[in-house]
Amino acid sequence: MSRFRDASELTALNRKAGTVAVGRPSPRLRRALVSADRAWRVTGGRFDPRVLGDLDRLGYRGAALDEPGAEVRTVKRADRVVRPVGRHGVTIARPIDLGGIGKGLALRWATARLEQAGARDFLVEAGGDLAARGRDPDGERWQVGIEDPAGGEDLAVIAVSDLAVATSSIRVNRWWFDGRVVHHLLDPRTGEPANQGLLAVTVAAPDPAWAEVWSKALYLAGRPAIANEARSRGMAAWWIIDDGALEMTPAARALTIWVASEAD
Repeated sequence: MSRFRDASELTALNRKAGTVAVGRPSPRLRRALVSADRAWRVTGGRFDPRVLGDLDRLGYRGAALDEPGAEVRTVKRADRVVRPVGRHGVTIARPIDLGGIGKGLALRWATARLEQAGARDFLVEAGGDLAARGRDPDGERWQVGIEDPAGGEDLAVIAVSDLAVATSSIRVNRWWFDGRVVHHLLDPRTGEPANQGLLAVTVAAPDPAWAEVWSKALYLAGRPAIANEARSRGMAAWWIIDDGALEMTPAARALTIWVASEAD
């Protein structure tokens, strides 16, 4: 499912994007594509994995999709991320990057395997996102820090059980391109890095993949809209605005056990 690996199954499918060629993904990749398509529909298009061409254009390049020196295909955005063909085939109109949901899916599948094996108390982490089940070794809820995107001490600590926690942040994946600083959280409507007054968004939810999806969709909602949307959906969400201040929803406050700005 990696867009960076030349021999990955996703790269092979992406090389067929915008053509009539039918891909036949493995069951796991197919489930990932269906999940990404559903996330695109549920979030009204704010989560959209079809930003690979823009990421490449901005310098965050993955595996080559065409002959060396060729431009990445750009075709009109389809009304669906993936279109089924028969029982097992699919076509895609634009190359897909599963990086926006992949960690969440990995955590979902790993958690299911552990539970099937009889585990009840565990924490699984993947690149900063995590799924916590049951209790920690001391019998308490798992404690998780809300990171400062500026690199300082944690801004808050939360306590969770039977929840996943995912963060979308511009702290790590940012770079210089064409004389400006850009990052990987792209607005699919413009193909450019979102710039809505936010540095990071964290979401706690029962399912890891949806926690990851909503952390990105809320980031794209931006500072003017994030509070109303997160509260209206009953989400536990924390966000850091561009001056470094931490804000949160009432559902997030109920999970928060320590806040740096409120400490003596």
